[in-house]
Amino acid sequence: MLQASLKKIGRFTAEDIATLEKLLVRKQFKKNELLLTEGAICQSVFLLVSGAVYQFSVNDIEENVIDFYIQSDWIMNYASFVGQKPSTTQMKAYTDCEVLELTIHKIHHLIEVSPAFFQLGKLMEQSMARMHYFDNSLTPLQKYNYLVETKPQLLQEFPLKMIASYLKITPETLSRVRGIY
Repeated sequence: MLQASLKKIGRFTAEDIATLEKLLVRKQFKKNELLLTEGAICQSVFLLVSGAVYQFSVNDIEENVIDFYIQSDWIMNYASFVGQKPSTTQMKAYTDCEVLELTIHKIHHLIEVSPAFFQLGKLMEQSMARMHYFDNSLTPLQKYNYLVETKPQLLQEFPLKMIASYLKITPETLSRVRGIY
């Protein structure tokens, strides 16, 4: 899974991958356990081996879903990680999860060892660009269609209320969109 994930962002030699594998830490999170709390600085990126995670912000009444992560996804709070600033969102295990963790300090070490690891920046940029495009450029129907075509597993993994929050629409609008689809 690691090699397949890395192939999506660049070219890494077998030696690069072996170096990375030595630095990854396998961790388990229980359902509802937080991977990142609001106000904390994101110090790690995670590769999700199994389970499901979501990122959200909390207002006075409810959780507003920012992003979903499923097996083989890289998980991070981009703004907090890159800027090393307190997070305005939280990340929570929706199910029991297993992840491979890579801290910011280990990423810096990897870049010192091999310039190929500068390519990890693509991972972060792609994550932010996808979220920005998704939130600002698509209609509810287009957003739902995007999920159906690119991540249909999300529709099975997470409840419709959370998917509606992610799409920035009401559950009723989601029902209408699903009816059209």
